[in-house]
Amino acid sequence: MTIEINETFLKTAKGEKTDHVPVWYMRQAGRSQPEYREIKEKYSLFEITHQPELCAYVTRLPVEQYNVDAAILYKDIMTPLPALGMHVEIKGGVGPVIDNPIQSLADVEKLGEIHPEEDIPYVLDTIKLLTKEQLSVPLIGFSGAPFTLASYMIEGGPSKNYNKTKAFMYAEPKAWFALMEKLGDMIITYVKAQIGAGAKAIQIFDSWVGALNAEDYRYFIKPVMTRIFTELRKENVPLIMFGVGASHLALEWNDLPLDVVGLDWRMPISKARELGVSKAVQGNLDPAVLLAPWEVIEEKTKAILDQGMENDGYIFNLGHGVFPSVKPETLKRLTAFVHEYSQAKRG
Repeated sequence: MTIEINETFLKTAKGEKTDHVPVWYMRQAGRSQPEYREIKEKYSLFEITHQPELCAYVTRLPVEQYNVDAAILYKDIMTPLPALGMHVEIKGGVGPVIDNPIQSLADVEKLGEIHPEEDIPYVLDTIKLLTKEQLSVPLIGFSGAPFTLASYMIEGGPSKNYNKTKAFMYAEPKAWFALMEKLGDMIITYVKAQIGAGAKAIQIFDSWVGALNAEDYRYFIKPVMTRIFTELRKENVPLIMFGVGASHLALEWNDLPLDVVGLDWRMPISKARELGVSKAVQGNLDPAVLLAPWEVIEEKTKAILDQGMENDGYIFNLGHGVFPSVKPETLKRLTAFVHEYSQAKRG
């Protein structure tokens, strides 16, 4: 049986006109859903992602519950790192912890390569299951970006200031660029495998790159990002870039060979356009607003939609991920509101 796919999200990502603004939410699959919390009582994140049927269920649940225009694969940005030789453990209340952090050029040179069919078959099987049998919307695959992955690999876990990462970058530039090359190769291979399995769009999460200023980004990060997006461009799927606290890098991203610039809540969409962001834009309701009364949510959403809809290439999303305390019915109501308001406005 062939399922008809709602392509509103894909068309918008390419800058095409659609009858309504498409919606999806970062971290829409998971923490705020009672069904997910029930699953998490029995299985860890690692165990969920290694069971394609279960992982596919978690991925598609928000599509069925909220009527969003895209699904995003449920997995962790650390998923590919064990293939390189990193010992990753997800610790409750802490996050990813690595007990063999990168400290030298020798450590970088010891890193292996990813072979997706052998190293992450469960990810590819989940994608195939979703795209061949289950989803009526496009599936977004994703990867962490080199700086964000490197920050975990060097710090040994989450960090507030990325001091070790930046010190390594400044003090060991040869090792840093070698690490960027290794991660660039891994990301290209990893993402191409996701697309080959059926992912219809890709988001690159550089969650923590806002820790760098624009000058350092241009020198230490932009060359590898240009290489990654240039390679992925050949796959002919929409490519999205997103980071937190990185509004000062929006123009740098606009220069890259990608389709959609994701904005967090710190920069208004109208301001990004004024500065010269010319590509499709995704964002950018502050996730904390979802805990406010509906009147506040509606007012702030309208303001964002009015700015975003001044151009055709606009995808509604949050400025970061859904909080665990957000009620699923709020997200369902918000999706309906975005669809109805934007459709009425486009007439």
